[in-house]
Amino acid sequence: MITLGCSKNTVDSEKLLKQFERNGFSILKDPSVQKASVIVINTCGFIHDAREESVDTILQCIQEKKNGNAEKVLVIGCLAQRYREELMEEIPEADGVFGVDDAPAILDSLGGNYKEELVGERILTTPAHYAYLKISEGCSRECSFCAIPLIRGKHISRPEEEILMEARNLVGGGVKELILIAQDLTYYGADLYKKRTLPRLIEKLAGIEGLEWIRLHYAYPAGFPADLLRVIHQFPNVCKYIDLPVQHISDRILSSMKRGISSAQTLDLLDTIRKQVPGIAVRTSLIVGYPGETEREFMELLEFVKQYRFDRLGIFTYSHEENTSAYGFKDNIPDKIKQEYANEIMRVQEEISYELNQNKLNKIINVLVDREDSIYYIGRTEHDSPDIDNEVLINKERSVCIPGYFYPVRINGIESFDIFGDVV
Repeated sequence: MITLGCSKNTVDSEKLLKQFERNGFSILKDPSVQKASVIVINTCGFIHDAREESVDTILQCIQEKKNGNAEKVLVIGCLAQRYREELMEEIPEADGVFGVDDAPAILDSLGGNYKEELVGERILTTPAHYAYLKISEGCSRECSFCAIPLIRGKHISRPEEEILMEARNLVGGGVKELILIAQDLTYYGADLYKKRTLPRLIEKLAGIEGLEWIRLHYAYPAGFPADLLRVIHQFPNVCKYIDLPVQHISDRILSSMKRGISSAQTLDLLDTIRKQVPGIAVRTSLIVGYPGETEREFMELLEFVKQYRFDRLGIFTYSHEENTSAYGFKDNIPDKIKQEYANEIMRVQEEISYELNQNKLNKIINVLVDREDSIYYIGRTEHDSPDIDNEVLINKERSVCIPGYFYPVRINGIESFDIFGDVV
């Protein structure tokens, strides 16, 4: 199984792996050691770069098949959902092309049977101590730049009981950190319970014995449930961390993006978050090079980054996606300018991150160790999510750690995005 794209794809792959296992299929942990009879590629179709990576991976696996290292190559996931006909026509060597909800058909194509009783059961591909917990599917927002609703459909919340059962199973299996994911966390419950119930869900999750960290990803700013901040502040095992993708700060751009929130409302929400949850780390993502974005609007965004000083920040250059409403606009900003804008934002963020890291020097911080290399144990604070945020590097010559456990670490060195320390 090759999984590309976001953490939501990771969860889909893990559930499919469990189906394969229960059907008696052997799953190769290291495909470089043994030949696999079937290669399954879970693709991403979100933006241009992700599509290119997916197509390149498919072609590489087709070549492995031609070289005799595999019998079948199956293409699944978002790219397959969005461009099924094109993939079948242009890459006929693929033995099956399946969309995001086609797990039963995938099993059937391999002579297996989809087992309904496995709802919520997975084979983790993350380290055993953390797991992503998907609480909903799809998205009912109408952001002009985003193709996710075209691929995944409208927002569908999972029942609380189902989520809690999966969470208990994961924690019972050794998971210490659950990372809540959805295309829009804050919309949770609006369809199923006729009101937004994310705070209630988190309260129930926080009561699971043995669950030490709950982390929130992708909280949409518009319609943000105010009670969520109380829950983050109140429960010690809810990380003081939130991923809030604001995308831009110019009123004209926000309106064109159909974000449903103004610049003033965005600033007010960000101030409220920091006031009501002291010490919270706020992560955001931004888009530069949106159609018609002027240099003045970019400078407004840059000044916003300087003033607010996000703890964590990711940047995307605008990708012109067909069938989105922004596709009707002219993609009039050259790729070179888009990249220059992105680089400038990250240059500023690097300086901010370095300054914020200075405040951690000589402090003792609780660190969850994820893995180790030849020199360091590599871990995270509650302010850091796996793969995308800062890391804590613990020198192996001076400390002994076991991945999957928490340690008090005194910080004795910093870089722009990583910090260094020793176990106390």
